[in-house]
Amino acid sequence: MSVDTLTIPTQCVPQSRISELDFNNIEFGKIFADHMLVADYKDGAWQNPEIKPYGNMSLSPATSALHYGQAIFEGMKAYKNADGDILLFRPLDNFKRLNISGDRMCIPELPEEIFMQGLEQLLRLDAAWVPPTPGCALYIRPFIFATDDFIGVRPSSSYRFVVFSCPVGAYYGQPLRVAIEPNYVRSAEGGAGYAKAAGNYGAALYPARKMQERGYHQLIWTDSREHKYIEESGTMNVMFVIDGKIVTPAVSTTILSGITRDSVLQIARDKGIPVEERKVAVSEIVEAHKAGKLQEAFGTGTAATIAQIATIHYNGEDMDLPAIEGREISNGIAAELDRIKTGQAPDPHNWIYKISL
Repeated sequence: MSVDTLTIPTQCVPQSRISELDFNNIEFGKIFADHMLVADYKDGAWQNPEIKPYGNMSLSPATSALHYGQAIFEGMKAYKNADGDILLFRPLDNFKRLNISGDRMCIPELPEEIFMQGLEQLLRLDAAWVPPTPGCALYIRPFIFATDDFIGVRPSSSYRFVVFSCPVGAYYGQPLRVAIEPNYVRSAEGGAGYAKAAGNYGAALYPARKMQERGYHQLIWTDSREHKYIEESGTMNVMFVIDGKIVTPAVSTTILSGITRDSVLQIARDKGIPVEERKVAVSEIVEAHKAGKLQEAFGTGTAATIAQIATIHYNGEDMDLPAIEGREISNGIAAELDRIKTGQAPDPHNWIYKISL
């Protein structure tokens, strides 16, 4: 599969930095590939896409994104198959969601050809940075931010689109201890919780840090009205296995429509595992744990794929869950997803975008 409608000018680095990378010891988000894609929106159109060496950008102190938060992003991963082809997982879904987020943040729609052709050219150029190591991938970060030099609350008239990448290993090095958040709110109805907007993540840092100081890795967010219903876990969608059935909050204006979430649920249905997308009450999780029916809990997202939850804290008590190695449903789905992403299993839903080198 390829995109041939646009050829993007490219400036290559004089010498690659890939020798700095130890493929057997990759930290998440610490070293970046050689090149990046950049395009600007001005005079009413996206224009001048180019691929250039990864590096710093010069910004005015008055750049409006820094003051008013008009910034959105995506996260996606690339893998290599046994033939050395690069495999992107559901990139068109990331593209569509980027524009959904953009619409909510008054950012002009990005053309598909810039996104897809830019990705294809960028990944061909930096193909050596896609790790061959099992459990690792090339993490890809597309983002858009407002660039007007203007101090005043209004949508910007200019924007910059950038894509850069970094080889990554596991996002979480251990099963998670999470705490149900009874006071702070990630998102409220009518807000921008369904968008991957930068401000959503900035506002979540303080309550997350307070729980981390108490020995928990992440939060489970609850609804803004009553704090009775579960929404997300940290930066991930969250799922529970109760009595052999996957139960997860339905997506809404307060919950991000996760691509990994959708993939996990589709594989579950393919395997005949019952799935319920609905409101999930905190009390239901507590009662299921007391009854011995809460078999598994896990987060889903691009960075972690499936992040196993070992302990859930609520109302002063820790609820310890069954051992990770015995979790047949989430471990089975994670393994199947990994095989599809790396070309080791059939792709019945056409999720893979292959770039042949």
